[in-house]
Amino acid sequence: MEVRCTEEGPGPGILRTEFGDQRQPRPISQSQRWYCLQRTCVVLGALGLLAGVGVGSWLLVLYLQPAASPPISRTLQEEEMTLSCLGVSNEEELLLPSLPKTVSFRINGEDLLLEVKVRTRPDWLLVCHEGWNPALGMRICQSLGHLSAGTHKAVNLSDIKLSRSQEFALLSARLGGLLQEAWQPSANCPSGRIVSLKCSECGARPLASRIVGGQAVASGRWPWQASVMLGSRHTCGGSVLAPHWVVTAAHCMYSFRLSSLSSWRVHAGLISHSAVRQHQGTMLEKIIPHPLYSAQNHDYDVALLKLRAPLNFSDTVGAVCLPAKEQHFPRESECWVSGWGHTDPSHTHSSDTLQDTVVPLLSTRLCNSSCMYSGALTHRMLCAGYLDGRADACQGDSGGPLVCPSGDMWHLVGVVSWGRGCAEPNHPGVYAKVAEFLDWIHDTVRVR
Repeated sequence: MEVRCTEEGPGPGILRTEFGDQRQPRPISQSQRWYCLQRTCVVLGALGLLAGVGVGSWLLVLYLQPAASPPISRTLQEEEMTLSCLGVSNEEELLLPSLPKTVSFRINGEDLLLEVKVRTRPDWLLVCHEGWNPALGMRICQSLGHLSAGTHKAVNLSDIKLSRSQEFALLSARLGGLLQEAWQPSANCPSGRIVSLKCSECGARPLASRIVGGQAVASGRWPWQASVMLGSRHTCGGSVLAPHWVVTAAHCMYSFRLSSLSSWRVHAGLISHSAVRQHQGTMLEKIIPHPLYSAQNHDYDVALLKLRAPLNFSDTVGAVCLPAKEQHFPRESECWVSGWGHTDPSHTHSSDTLQDTVVPLLSTRLCNSSCMYSGALTHRMLCAGYLDGRADACQGDSGGPLVCPSGDMWHLVGVVSWGRGCAEPNHPGVYAKVAEFLDWIHDTVRVR
């Protein structure tokens, strides 16, 4: 590029930018030369300023862009997967916004005092005994994740120590007990008595101190773990819900639906199958698969087993809690799966000893991506595991528990259902989502 000044007639010289022009300029005067030099400097300065502004703007955009769109926090395995999967956005899996619970319950202290919190008030209120009924106690216990209510009684206010600021809730006889409008705050209880409620025991591990990539389990570590056996052969896992009730996978029972009911046994408190003797275990009274179970895609893959005789609860035999109403376990929650299934991906060796392993919950959107299960998961399913396949449930673990902790209680979040292979990269385990079956479980147990 050459910058030149030329004289065009009698007027002042005009600054032109010409490319590759080989013509010789006509001579110009000293004053014209000085003027041309000034104009040239001004133009070069302006060009330099524009170039600087352009480069500065580009750098500013690069600098500000991450701040304007901060990356979503996620695990490395999910971050890498979203880069190459179709059907997975880089945004967090959005949940529909839920309103705060209008009424919440808890059971507090050694006296098992029932407390209620309504949305309009920040404090927990003790429940007055006026208007109380056993059916309400059952509904409250079920909302907290228990299968049933245990006992309830009235406690005299004079027998317990209360703070001066403690307030109470009176139950309206005209309304259902789980509605916000049913609980009226009060400075005292007319009868001078409040409610003590004990729900069915669940979710505790009195002796608590691995499945592919797992460890061997000590006695009492998972007291709700059951082995469902057909004759003398372990067929599937299960989870104890109550002395008479065990939940397992519907596909376990469907595969052997022609077998005689008397051939089935449930073993609880078991660690090693080599210790099992023939005709031990508890016989079944009824097998109740979910009525909407599909053998094609394993949707609604849950079944309830009614036992002919109750299990004897102890330090090594107990019940697991169901998920509480509206309880949410977010992705990346560390949960545990246990069972006697194959312990290597080649399916050549089953474990005689109960194994367990920790698996994180994964988002359904990720598991339904093209890299994984391409939309095969329904709303009644969830998945958990690792994208690198380090640990997983396997054949023989079906029907067993996927449990997650909440405080010092353990909740049955999933039932081992299906998956592609065992511990295969990009194919974590798929589980029946227990929270979707709470009404069916409660209705079935109540009717039976």
